[in-house]
Amino acid sequence: MHLRPIIITVTLVILAACAQQAEQLQSKPTEGMKNDFNAALAQELGADDYGMSRYVIAFLYAGENREPDSTKAAELQSAHLKNIRRMAEEGSLVLAGPFLNDGELRGIYIFDVATIEEAQALTETDPAIQAGSLRMELLPWYGSAAIKEVSETHERIQKVKF
Repeated sequence: MHLRPIIITVTLVILAACAQQAEQLQSKPTEGMKNDFNAALAQELGADDYGMSRYVIAFLYAGENREPDSTKAAELQSAHLKNIRRMAEEGSLVLAGPFLNDGELRGIYIFDVATIEEAQALTETDPAIQAGSLRMELLPWYGSAAIKEVSETHERIQKVKF
């Protein structure tokens, strides 16, 4: 089953709904509506007027060169996680995680970069990509600027480091 068309369709429907809701909010009077707008935070996070920002999302798929040796596969996974941690600490990776099934689509990255080319350069540093055990598809994405704060919050709730 090809998940890409489904994921793209769902993403487009969500984005269209967000755009429609933003238009409705703009056309309604804001009298009496609570607005906790924080201009300094919006600027710090690079948010537009809707509190949104541009990203590059990477869909990680199982590659053709899956390591059959469990010890070598574990070492490769460890190197993959170390690379994720490095990119997150540098601030270029704002969100990452695996899918919890054993399908072809293995996980996602959300990069805080301006171009597909910048995201491509980052994906090429991943040992799992280099080994061919994962492959990535990169797409521009528009989402909440607030996701840039996920890593900071995660650090405060993470009991075990990977």
